[in-house]
Amino acid sequence: MDNLSASDLIQLIPAVFPRRPGDRRLGILVDVPREPSRDSEGWKIRRSLAADWSRMLHQGLKELGLEEIVLLAYSSVGSNNAPLPASAFSGQGPLPPAAESLSAWGEERPFDEIFGAVQIFLAPTQFSTTAPLKVAARRFGFRAATMPGFSPAMIPALRIDYNEVNRRVMSIKDKLDRAEGARVTFRVDDRVDYDMFFDLRHRTGHASSGRFPEPGTAGNLPSGEAYIVPYEGEMDEPSRTRGELPVQTDGDLLVFEIRDNRAVSVSGSGPALKAEREHLEREPAYGNMAELGFGVLADFGIPPIGEILLDEKLGFHVAFGRSEHFGGMVGPDDFSRPEEVIHLDRIYIPATQPRVRVVEIRFEYPKAPDEEVMLNGRYLGLE
Repeated sequence: MDNLSASDLIQLIPAVFPRRPGDRRLGILVDVPREPSRDSEGWKIRRSLAADWSRMLHQGLKELGLEEIVLLAYSSVGSNNAPLPASAFSGQGPLPPAAESLSAWGEERPFDEIFGAVQIFLAPTQFSTTAPLKVAARRFGFRAATMPGFSPAMIPALRIDYNEVNRRVMSIKDKLDRAEGARVTFRVDDRVDYDMFFDLRHRTGHASSGRFPEPGTAGNLPSGEAYIVPYEGEMDEPSRTRGELPVQTDGDLLVFEIRDNRAVSVSGSGPALKAEREHLEREPAYGNMAELGFGVLADFGIPPIGEILLDEKLGFHVAFGRSEHFGGMVGPDDFSRPEEVIHLDRIYIPATQPRVRVVEIRFEYPKAPDEEVMLNGRYLGLE
């Protein structure tokens, strides 16, 4: 199994988390299946990596200038970006295969206590913790790199030139800050076009470039995207986000009708259609257009691996659901129960949606001409 070496890790931590005077502890945070039957090979590998990283980083404490490495585990929440449980367990050595064994493995500690004591987190989890850790980071002032679905296949993406990644990401963020709208044309099966307009008023962009120099920040690693939450209509006027959004899922082609930044209906065929209709009816907040994301890592030769954490950083993507962790308005209280909270990225690259191609993305500015920023899936003007 490919893994980062101790040297790789000791170089990576200060590159991702530039040293700050108050840094004393680094926590490695992982989730554990509720029952052994829910486990998977990838999840087992991730827990093994986390335990190895804890051991190697402990050996490098002096070089890192830290006092302690803390390995933390909690019972899986069952879905991406759902709220964390009230507590986690702190321990050492191999992680257990199921949550029922956590009390024998380590000491239970409230998350509020953990967040107050640990300044830096790596979170190689099965289910994404990006949303809850962003919220907690703002409250407690720690820094966190979330790594949902991390696997050895992602290690090359930790070895690229993140200075150049940062330059490209900041260029797109600057455009998003100035834009009031984005017009996107999708082509399905090279013959049918669908158009979407995303309302970007009253919003600014975010940069996720793989570096977290400031307290109170959290985001993905590997990284390499700029993103923005479309305006959700919370002010005096409704959102102008509207159009038809094609999504290929499990081989089926679906088309979501978007009005006022919400998916109001879905058409298509196949088993996925029934599931999506039921999901929208059961959880209207799922239909919220929560994010426009612009990943740049494909230009660095990084291939897709079938994990959202990395694949969304390769190109354009649109997310459904929760947005408040990115500065939007839709949060956990808008869903019926914690298990239904979701932030789900639809990634428009050939490996994930081969039948759907991004023909063009054009930004509209209030006091400047429109700008074509993507043509046939390739960025313009970033090199």
